[in-house]
Amino acid sequence: MPVEPIFLLQFALSLLVIALLAAWYLGPALSTRPLHIAIGVLLIPHAFRHIGLVFMVPGVVSPDLAQGFASSAGFGDLAAALLALTAMVALRLHLPGALLVTWIFSIVGIADLANALRQAEVIPNFQAAWYIPTFFVPLLLVTHLMIVVRLIRAARDADAAVPSPS
Repeated sequence: MPVEPIFLLQFALSLLVIALLAAWYLGPALSTRPLHIAIGVLLIPHAFRHIGLVFMVPGVVSPDLAQGFASSAGFGDLAAALLALTAMVALRLHLPGALLVTWIFSIVGIADLANALRQAEVIPNFQAAWYIPTFFVPLLLVTHLMIVVRLIRAARDADAAVPSPS
């Protein structure tokens, strides 16, 4: 059996389960928390994106894995992880610009995932790194969505709080 249908099924089922868990449990629990705490919690899985560097480790992935994919996925994940950590600290310390750093993280992180997901031809070469796109990427997609929704709401609420000129 070709590996692509198995990959797509595992990816889709992981995405479904994680989305349900987020909607039923995580989202409601975080809705009562202050913004900096809720986003901080959602950044946790992204702080582990350094795991994506495994795409550049010989023997973990197929030697046939395109070097361009391995490098862009590995270094893209590392950049996202470092930005997630920066955002976590900035939010925790209530630093000015914390939400801006979180936006930058979100843009970089989403772009990295979109870049990786558009390269379906590499699926057969994931080997031992298979768990990253079939479990970790769906988790990252859902938490990215949850972060962006909170950032948009925060911006909208801030705009609503500014008195309009009379």
